[in-house]
Amino acid sequence: MQRLLVVVDYQNDFVDGALGFEGADKIAPRIVELIKEFRANKDTVVFTYDTHQEDYLKTTEGQYLPAPHCLKGTKGWELHPSIKDLVEDSLVFEKPGFGSKALGDYIAKNNFDEIYLCGLVSDICVFSNAIIAKAAASTYCKIKIVRDATSSFDLEMQEKAFDVLKHLHMEII
Repeated sequence: MQRLLVVVDYQNDFVDGALGFEGADKIAPRIVELIKEFRANKDTVVFTYDTHQEDYLKTTEGQYLPAPHCLKGTKGWELHPSIKDLVEDSLVFEKPGFGSKALGDYIAKNNFDEIYLCGLVSDICVFSNAIIAKAAASTYCKIKIVRDATSSFDLEMQEKAFDVLKHLHMEII
């Protein structure tokens, strides 16, 4: 069985930086555990980085969310220290928006049986990449979002997002 773990945007700016929120740091131990488990089983682990440039405020996202964050090369853009050293030789997908088309292309080229997503923010970037994974994966692939390894500043919206993902035949585990 081929499994993929996608660690979405567990970056400093979402944990304790520009868009950090209470509780974001609490999921770090579970993310670390998942990475180690997947590696021990010889499964694939990839990472996404929310990646913006100095002109962020001129982008569509910047007009709706006028809080510069994850500017490439800054401390806020870097992965949180709890997982930074665990990247090793994993693929990294830098994405200028919520979802990663490159991640979708990668999933489409591989025959994963199960895809797991964790990281931040559950109802925005994790949600968007779960939809991309569902569209790109084979019709036999199971998509799973690891509830205790993701979070949001808006837990009510997180539950709504989880309901939508369940409706689209994804599992919240």
